[in-house]
Amino acid sequence: MEKDPVCGMSVDPLRASAQEEHDGKNYFFCGAGCATKFRSDPAKYLSQPENKKQMVTELVGGASSIAVKQAHGDTTPALVEYTCPMDPEVNQDHPGACPKCGMALERAAGAPLATRIEYTCPMHPEIVRPELGSCPICGMALEPRTAVADEENAELVSMTRRFWISVVLTVPILILGMSEMIPGKPLGRVFSMSTTGWIEFGFATPVVLWAGWPFFQRGWASIVNRSLNMFTLIALGTGAAFIYSVAAVLFPQIFPAAFREHGEVPVYFEAAATITTLVLLGQVLELRARSQTSTAIRSLLKLSARTARLVRADGTEIDVPVENLAVGDLMRVRPGEKVPVDGVITDGNSSLDESLITGESIPTEKDTGARVTGGTINGTGSFVMRADRVGSETTLAQIVKMVSDAQRSRAPVQRLADKVAGYFVPAVVLIAVVTFIGWALFGPAPKMAHALLSAVAVLIIACPCALGLATPMAIMVGTGRGALAGVLIKNAEALEILEKVDTLVVDKTGTLTEGKPRVTSVIAIEGQNQEAVLSFASSLEKASEHPLAAAILAAAAERKLIISRVDAFQAIPGKGVTGQVDSKLAALGNRALFEQLKISFAGLNEQARPLEADGQTVMFVAVDGHAIGMIGVADPIKATTRDAIDLLKRDGIQIAMLTGDSRATADAVARKLGIDRVIAGVLPDKKADSIRALQAEGKIVAMAGDGVNDAPALTQANVGIAMGTGTDVAIESAGITLLAGDLRGISRARNLSRATMRNIRQNLFFAFAYNSLGVPIAAGILYPFFGILLSPILASAAMTFSSVSVIANALRLRHINL
Repeated sequence: MEKDPVCGMSVDPLRASAQEEHDGKNYFFCGAGCATKFRSDPAKYLSQPENKKQMVTELVGGASSIAVKQAHGDTTPALVEYTCPMDPEVNQDHPGACPKCGMALERAAGAPLATRIEYTCPMHPEIVRPELGSCPICGMALEPRTAVADEENAELVSMTRRFWISVVLTVPILILGMSEMIPGKPLGRVFSMSTTGWIEFGFATPVVLWAGWPFFQRGWASIVNRSLNMFTLIALGTGAAFIYSVAAVLFPQIFPAAFREHGEVPVYFEAAATITTLVLLGQVLELRARSQTSTAIRSLLKLSARTARLVRADGTEIDVPVENLAVGDLMRVRPGEKVPVDGVITDGNSSLDESLITGESIPTEKDTGARVTGGTINGTGSFVMRADRVGSETTLAQIVKMVSDAQRSRAPVQRLADKVAGYFVPAVVLIAVVTFIGWALFGPAPKMAHALLSAVAVLIIACPCALGLATPMAIMVGTGRGALAGVLIKNAEALEILEKVDTLVVDKTGTLTEGKPRVTSVIAIEGQNQEAVLSFASSLEKASEHPLAAAILAAAAERKLIISRVDAFQAIPGKGVTGQVDSKLAALGNRALFEQLKISFAGLNEQARPLEADGQTVMFVAVDGHAIGMIGVADPIKATTRDAIDLLKRDGIQIAMLTGDSRATADAVARKLGIDRVIAGVLPDKKADSIRALQAEGKIVAMAGDGVNDAPALTQANVGIAMGTGTDVAIESAGITLLAGDLRGISRARNLSRATMRNIRQNLFFAFAYNSLGVPIAAGILYPFFGILLSPILASAAMTFSSVSVIANALRLRHINL
């Protein structure tokens, strides 16, 4: 194996895509792009130390291009040393097997971790902390930014323990507190009211001050951070009831008659303890439900293999942890095993279950040279593969990262909830104060006792947790459900806008078609031959990265034509390429290129029209300013495209095809697919202008594409949709990625968008309606008419129910049919 000097990738000299000679030495490259960069400045790439090269693939769906980033100076990550437990003198800067004993190398003591877990708030993703804790804005427990397969929720464990201890201590308090309601008042004969108060005080103190201590901590933090939240209200409500009751037990003589009932000062330890217990119950239920929102990510993580069968240099094999694999390692994948990482088959063949990527359970046949994806399942065959991407750079790891990022993003609809929440808590505190004053002035005896209970009920029932959870919970579950269906959502905004889209613009090559064109026609003018036409064309296309280049090179290889060296190569976007081949100035491109170079078509123009009418892309070939022939290339339409177009049209979506091909070729494809609007002959840098023109008509536009030249249009569109089989630039520019590259995924994404937004609207309505009705009832608005007064205990139960019901509603998205 040789190293590609540009990207550092291991390359088999016998299978190298390109090679260059420099200073008497041959260098091998993974692709034509790396070879072109090397040829332009060899010294730049040969002078860099190996440990400064860091290959970073920003790949999500099987794209073949590789992004290479060079680390410099202080930005260079600290190298991790790995050593052998048997032979400590053996060490290297990447995982693998010991060259002496074959044991898997281990991370050296003190070596930095490759990754670290960060924690964030589900309601406020801008809050990121290196350790567990609570959000300084809303007080909610932080959770891992990226889910892990085996995750123990420390917050859930703590709250569960506090809850059960509170239950044990609260039950006696409730029995004593409610004894007055028992006929005959049997407990009253055993315990005096004073004694009962002391007993309740003993049971309630650990419940409120120990089990409920996190609520007081978060309530105090909300005041310090000037960000009032639900814990502010809980701390005020339980704190007021508990402090009042403690004072009533210790210093009953200080209370005036307005506080007394039958000459005694009532205590409300049962309210303080029960509220604390119910809030703990709500936290437990909420944390459990929130953990279920990461089910999709954990399901994806469990798809990854834990070990790999490493093939060593001497041909022997050993099982090693997947974490110890490095780029270039060879591994054997046996029948029934999971593919450990992304790579290429170097020997053997098999069929793989790629439902992870395609969503289809039908196995895909793979032969030598085929790409395989980590997490897919091998069938009955056995093969050896070479690792191309490991660790966090694998397709599966990138999918998990994208889903995690999307789950933490904020939808525009959440701005309404955020705006309301900013004024909500201060308003509730004000309402509680007004309620207390109203009952103290106009309420029945004992006025102050009723005033206190009503104010506490208002504080407890008005907790804005349901309002804050309404949007993020639905986004988290919805994006996870989409990932399992092969629809990756980059951010919540794209998911929200997608349901409003009325126009879909689709690129032709690689989106409507398979993106694997083949040469179908080679026509030479009189006095020339087809071999010469194809030879000049393939020599020019050797240095090109255009999708049609591979088809021309494949046709030349089939005919065993000589491919000459090209000098002064130039690619003219949207038109073609030029260069010197065997000291002759050659050109390959469309009509626009020939018009720019002022080259006559020599009668080829008329011969091209029937080919274009049949859907072929025609490229003209010229040498030394004279046309010598043309080449017709056809790109088969994907088998699923027609069904996808029909689905979208039935959904009321207007579809337009955007392509750089000629009008005749574009119309031929559009007729086959039933596409009414065609925008043809568009140069790459003008595609975004076409999107702007549609938006100027008042359209809400989604753009689906897969190439580098689609990136500006994907960014300009209201929603960009990238094919997972396309380039990483397109994927990075889009808001939604279809892993299988199947346009039917757009219909699934639309269904997901509608279901998620409907769920969010249901949650927001419930949260607003709950608080709109609950606060006045807790304040006592029904008492003058029906004698109904809401106790703080019932208010606490209602508050708990509201939060859990919002989360339960969001969890329904896990089962929607896409």
